[in-house]
Formats: sequence, C-alpha cells, structure tokens
Amino acid sequence: MNATQLKAAVEAGLEEIRPFLQRDGGDIELISITDGVNVKVRLLGTCVGCHVNQMTLKSGVELTIKKHAPQIQTVVDVSNMVEKEDYRDNLDAEN
Repeated sequence: MNATQLKAAVEAGLEEIRPFLQRDGGDIELISITDGVNVKVRLLGTCVGCHVNQMTLKSGVELTIKKHAPQIQTVVDVSNMVEKEDYRDNLDAEN
C-alpha cells in the first residue's frame, strides 16, 4: 500500500467511526501518518477531556483504522498537544 492508499484507508476508518463520535457531540481529524505505521489524530468536541476517550481511542478508533490499514501499529490522540500551524500541509506532503 503506497502513501496515498494508506492515507485513504486511514480516512476510511475514521469515516466509519465518525458517526459514533458525532452522535455524542464529538469528532476526529487525521493529523499525520509517520513511517507508514504511526497515526496521529485529534479528538474534537465532547471527546476532548471525556473520561472514556482513551478507551474510545483504543477500542474504537484504533481497531477500526487497523481494519482498513492493518500495518498501522499506533494511533495517538494529540488533542492536548500543540501542533505546528502547518500540520495539514505536512500531512499532504508526507503522503
């Protein structure tokens, strides 16, 4: 799977899980894919600070992404981290 296909597969996983997050007032966005195996996402809305967001990340988001892109090893939420302003440009450049 090339970088473009990998990004599409990860996005497909996010699209599959997104309705469940949105139903509870949350959402998710893809921040980056590094080394073809590590995914950074940002939880949004009510997901930020939710006491079960790590369970949602591992049991929901990570498993769904891995269903679409089995080579993914880690999925990390960067909601509480500061990213450079141009991260979206970097995401497109990485793939």
